[in-house]
Amino acid sequence: MDIGIVINLLMVLLLVVLTAFFVGAEFAVVKVRISRIDQLIAEGNKKALAAKKLVTELDYYLSACQLGITVTALGLGALGEPTIERILHPIFHDWGVSDAWATPISYALALSLMTFLHVVFGELAPKTLAIQFAERLTLLLSGPLVLFGKILFPLIWLLNGSARLFLRIFGIQPAGHEQAHSEEELKIIMTQSYQSGEINQTELAYMQNIFAFDERMAKDIMVPRMQVVAIDERTPTDEILRIIDENRYTRYPVTQDGDKDKIIGFLNAKEFMTEVALGRQIQLKDAIHDIEAIHETSPLQNVLLKMQKNGVPISLVVDEYGGTAGIITMEDILEEIVGEIRDEFDTDEQPDILKVSDNEYILNGRVLLDDIEEQFGLKFDNDYNVDTIGGWLQVQLISLDDEPEPIRQGKHRWTIIEMDNHQILKTSLELNVTDPEEMLAERAEE
Repeated sequence: MDIGIVINLLMVLLLVVLTAFFVGAEFAVVKVRISRIDQLIAEGNKKALAAKKLVTELDYYLSACQLGITVTALGLGALGEPTIERILHPIFHDWGVSDAWATPISYALALSLMTFLHVVFGELAPKTLAIQFAERLTLLLSGPLVLFGKILFPLIWLLNGSARLFLRIFGIQPAGHEQAHSEEELKIIMTQSYQSGEINQTELAYMQNIFAFDERMAKDIMVPRMQVVAIDERTPTDEILRIIDENRYTRYPVTQDGDKDKIIGFLNAKEFMTEVALGRQIQLKDAIHDIEAIHETSPLQNVLLKMQKNGVPISLVVDEYGGTAGIITMEDILEEIVGEIRDEFDTDEQPDILKVSDNEYILNGRVLLDDIEEQFGLKFDNDYNVDTIGGWLQVQLISLDDEPEPIRQGKHRWTIIEMDNHQILKTSLELNVTDPEEMLAERAEE
């Protein structure tokens, strides 16, 4: 075989490899996660430094890849087809095919072969590898691509500038490549990571709680006024010890004249009982700590930051009239992220949503309507701007003084289990309950 043909075939092979290089680099650098590159840099991976340059200057290096793909494709067309035709033409001549037929047949076969090599080995195979192994290929190819971009900087800059100038004629401004994700996108990514086994269910729950945390306000998780156990400033020591023993809380708001709208501070039960156990004479007024007030509509994230900054474990929640709406503790806030926190005094505490059977649940009256809608797929007609299931049920009742009747919500039934004064503390939810009258009507139709 002619040495010139051998050299041309080697050049064709090189051009196919270069096409695969640029195609693989293009898809890999688009697919790779910049957060993962940052992690590799923090771990000391030197190749990740070049990869970081690619993803931060994505527009420039995509242009470099496009230039490389275009040049190699043109080279394959200019060099590969004539070379293959030169190889095939004598073969057809030896088979007795006339020149009038041998030339177009050789050209058609050469074009088909070059197209096959270019598409399969130069485009599709590297594209699939780049998508599947984006991180590995980015690290492997980033160094040569950065070098290529430096060598051909003038040409790439000229071509990029020409493209931008052309777009400006039509009033189109070049846009940067967005690296940030929206909250909804992050939720989808977290769910996919859980389904693929990258994170466990606990980690997924923590992250979901953090997103929900951002939407909550103080009134959503506070201990409401009716359930606040307070101590009057004139209460004697024996009575204070009895209250502490009965309720087992760590901190108690202290009121003036027994009025919960006049909370003057809080008592730390452990400190107080330690003083009493040591036989020291202590007055309640000397054990009162200052308590800060926050508005009931304050976002939880702001409340957490304020309590952390000031080093306070409990805050007073006030309404728009300045009255006491409830109290909120650091534990209440943390439970919104990590779930229920139980200590040695929480033995009789039940979860806010307790599953009794497949179709029946017991709910705390303070459970938010949003949480119920998310867990059970229910929809509430909330025209009265209430936040909790207890508040919604109160609105549905004809009278708060009479014995409450079960409340129907479509196919579901709510039954009030426990009330304190007019506050609904506990209710049951029965899903897909068929009313006896409806059953009789259905049987009559049958």
